[in-house]
Amino acid sequence: MSPAAPDAIALPSAEVELAIGGMTCASCSSRIERKLNRIEGVTASVNLATEKARVAYGDGVEVGDLIATVEKLGYSAEEIVPEPVAAEQPAATSRDREADALRQRFLVSAVLSLPVILMAMIPALQFDNWQWLSLTLASPVVVWGGLPFHRAAWTNARHGAATMDTLVSVGTLAAYGWSLWALFFGDAGMPGMRHGFEFTIAGTDGSSTIYLEVAAGVVTFILLGRWLEARAKRKAGAALRALLELGAQGASVLRGGVEVRVPVESLRVGDRFVVRPGEKLATDGTVVEGVSAIDASLLTGESVPVDVGVGSAVTGATVNAGGRLIVEATRVGADTQLAHMAKLVADAQSGKAEVQRLADRIAAVFVPVVLLIAAGTLGAWLAMTGDATAAFTAAVAVLIIACPCALGLATPTALMVGTGRGAQLGILIKGPEVLESTRRVDTVVLDKTGTVTSGRMELASVVGDDQLGLRYAAAVEQASEHPVGRALAAGYKGRLPPVSDFSNVPGLGVRGTVEGHAVLVGRGALLAAEGISVSDSLASAQESAEADGRTAVLVAWDGTARAVLSVADAVKPSSAEAVARLRALGLKPVLLTGDNSAVARTVAAEVGIPAEDVIAEVLPQDKVAVVRRLQDEGRTVAMVGDGVNDAAALATADLGLAMGTGTDAAIQAGDLTLVRGDLRVAADAIRLARRTLATIKGNLCWAFGYNVAALPLAAAGLLNPMIAGAAMAFSSVFVVTNSLRLRRFS
Repeated sequence: MSPAAPDAIALPSAEVELAIGGMTCASCSSRIERKLNRIEGVTASVNLATEKARVAYGDGVEVGDLIATVEKLGYSAEEIVPEPVAAEQPAATSRDREADALRQRFLVSAVLSLPVILMAMIPALQFDNWQWLSLTLASPVVVWGGLPFHRAAWTNARHGAATMDTLVSVGTLAAYGWSLWALFFGDAGMPGMRHGFEFTIAGTDGSSTIYLEVAAGVVTFILLGRWLEARAKRKAGAALRALLELGAQGASVLRGGVEVRVPVESLRVGDRFVVRPGEKLATDGTVVEGVSAIDASLLTGESVPVDVGVGSAVTGATVNAGGRLIVEATRVGADTQLAHMAKLVADAQSGKAEVQRLADRIAAVFVPVVLLIAAGTLGAWLAMTGDATAAFTAAVAVLIIACPCALGLATPTALMVGTGRGAQLGILIKGPEVLESTRRVDTVVLDKTGTVTSGRMELASVVGDDQLGLRYAAAVEQASEHPVGRALAAGYKGRLPPVSDFSNVPGLGVRGTVEGHAVLVGRGALLAAEGISVSDSLASAQESAEADGRTAVLVAWDGTARAVLSVADAVKPSSAEAVARLRALGLKPVLLTGDNSAVARTVAAEVGIPAEDVIAEVLPQDKVAVVRRLQDEGRTVAMVGDGVNDAAALATADLGLAMGTGTDAAIQAGDLTLVRGDLRVAADAIRLARRTLATIKGNLCWAFGYNVAALPLAAAGLLNPMIAGAAMAFSSVFVVTNSLRLRRFS
């Protein structure tokens, strides 16, 4: 084999997801990510909130190498093997166990710490030898309660690293160690010793000062913060877990005409299964027998059940709200819509917005910098005041106040909640970079067919003999495969009479005998060939319909033209409201279609788009050119579409919104997938994405601002270390709680 060129780039050829254990702060995740990315051919992204690493790697790299790299840093790593949609319980259970363990550790520490803190803060409670009771109560808190911090700090120290746990461990052990020295070798252990509590630092005699309330209080406050954080992170991922748990557990499969109950995992494409009223559909399929209504609210957020019958496509995890159905499975396992939705949400939650990458870079160097600041604070106070107690107290406050937890949680928690809430509403956000695009978009290009309109021909009007004209036309067309014929047949709501002597006249129409009458349905040329004239009123109605972009057909029987029927691709009832909502978001809607200008202008007028913002008669391959032309004009373009011919334009646009009712190609090309075929969801999707981005920025602003403001206060001696510990713990809780507000988005 010839050697590779010096400038050759190893392209990633595979991807794996690793479950990472032992991370406690942003510096942990940043350190792991940095180390993995140093491996040639590897691109890694480590997420603190989900405790996962998504790694793309090239030839010559094994998953075992990646795991070994993480383990060498002192963390655990395990490959996540894709499971069926219903199986995501173990991760949730481990999160529960972690939260329960933190809760137990916090409660025990709180019970022991409370008397220590009260005695230190209230001199009236200080009896003779109270300090020894404080030592007895504080020691289990510092040693056992703080064990997770000490263990992590030691592991990191062995690997030459420092994290948030290093700051907590060093700070609390320093306070505890000073107290032991003062009690056993100084004057603090003398009977009758008293001291007061200051929110700021006051000069005292170091040999008679103990910091047991600081050591115990900081451990307790940080355990409380960790527990609340674990609970909040669990809530943040609840939407994805709920999505994963939506699937049915079993299915009643027909085998030799007999129903056999089998686990959903054993279903195969082509299997036919029975779905009774109230049951969930086991997988995606096509109805082969029965009529019912399907409730998809849990999956798409759509509150109105959809009528289905033979030939209707149905989705797994939706609920049969009506009659008994027999469904033939078309997609199973990881190919189902539910599985695709779950993967899209999980991928989005594993990504990082650009603003978070800045936070990670800061967190990577933050802890070593804080250690230097603490050492500098100690030296500066000693040099300026000569007061070892005040110097020590200020240094400990710096160590404890500066933990960068909030920085690491700012983006992933907001992403988890925002993408999870989106999934509940039928909005799938592909990744965090999409959020930045939604903020900049000012123009939205709407594909007409299937997006603004239903994509199906429907009866629009009947002129002339409206009763018999529609009845006879529908009867003749009931077996037709032509979209116009199907629309006419569907437009009649009664029982259709039989037809005989049916024949198709290619390009012109159809003929047949209905209830003894010779019926013609088609263009004027078909009637003219039979010598049938069209009255002025019918001719005028036909011209008017065609001027409005509708397709008009004439109906004649017994040698006389008697009616004009028109069909059109009907505008969705929600489209006009959707356009108004998009305008309210500051977007300019543009209608794009391959149809003729008359049709396009009619549809645009109905939904509230001016004629000058209509681009008609565009070939599928030219849609990309239209998007690029708008971008060249300085616009930031969003594109909403659903067809194969929209895929390239969706990918070219700054933001692609794919209708989930459309083709797989369009969905793959889009940045946002709208599970329902309702254009109003496009406005909701942009609102949600913008709200999520605003939450991320608010979180980061708080996290940065907190550390920037708190460090100087601590270094200046204006914060007692215990107050600093409480503030640090609750800064993380604030960030996660702020993210949880996205759960209320509607």
